[in-house]
Amino acid sequence: MRLDQVQPAKGSRRQRKRVGRGISAGGGKTAGRGQKGQGARSSSSVPRAFEGGQMPLSQRVPKLRGFYNRFRVEYQVVNCGKLKRFGEGATVDLEALRQAGLVRQAGLPVKLLAGGGTPPKLTIRVHRASAAARASIEGAGGSVELLEAEPAVAGPESSNGGQVSEP
Repeated sequence: MRLDQVQPAKGSRRQRKRVGRGISAGGGKTAGRGQKGQGARSSSSVPRAFEGGQMPLSQRVPKLRGFYNRFRVEYQVVNCGKLKRFGEGATVDLEALRQAGLVRQAGLPVKLLAGGGTPPKLTIRVHRASAAARASIEGAGGSVELLEAEPAVAGPESSNGGQVSEP
């Protein structure tokens, strides 16, 4: 077989329909464009999202507002008042908070806030603590130990070696 003898498989290529060549040719009169209207006119082209002059959907829907910070660290919040369920002198870590039902997700860091009253004397290990929460626990004779915070969202490496600094 030579290159000039190569032909496509039978039935794989169709001849294009020659429209507008009279009734007997099968595509006469309106040539497949229907009756009157925008599509029947010469040089008619309609944009993809054109809705016939109606206000387009892309303009009817309001624009997104605001800003989403990809590098934000989402903390699970625990108030000092909720720590009353732990006994005097107890050591409260992430596992103890999870078993008590005060935090739900294992991957997110925990922040201690001062709401809900004064807790008993505790040693608490969390990722962050507000100044008021720290003062409340230390006022009761306890202590706060800060753990290294794991970034909740994996973003591009920053200039400080991937550590997310606290705002």
